[in-house]
Amino acid sequence: MATITECRGALSRLSDNLARADGGVRGAAAFDRTLSCHLTDLDTTFTGRLVDGRIEVEDTVAGLPPGKAQIRLRMTGDDLVAMVDGELNFAKAWASGRVGLEAGFRDLLRLRSLL
Repeated sequence: MATITECRGALSRLSDNLARADGGVRGAAAFDRTLSCHLTDLDTTFTGRLVDGRIEVEDTVAGLPPGKAQIRLRMTGDDLVAMVDGELNFAKAWASGRVGLEAGFRDLLRLRSLL
């Protein structure tokens, strides 16, 4: 099972990947939204923002997110690490319910090129 430290590292790598992206991917990520990522197996939530193509983690809290972020992810720590490492396809994991993503319709349209 992935640790909280490994999951935090995975989010940092994802942020770096988004920042290095070019073209449509970079443009799709270049907006300002609150973000939460709840790790179901660790019962921990990372909260922060997606700002200018980077993920900025502001806090780590036990349990469910304290507020409703504009973009909400839900998955296990192992799935987060596997997705960032390219071992798990996000679209297939989302379609099967293994990974949860909740956001407004306009945000989902923008995020689709990232996924």
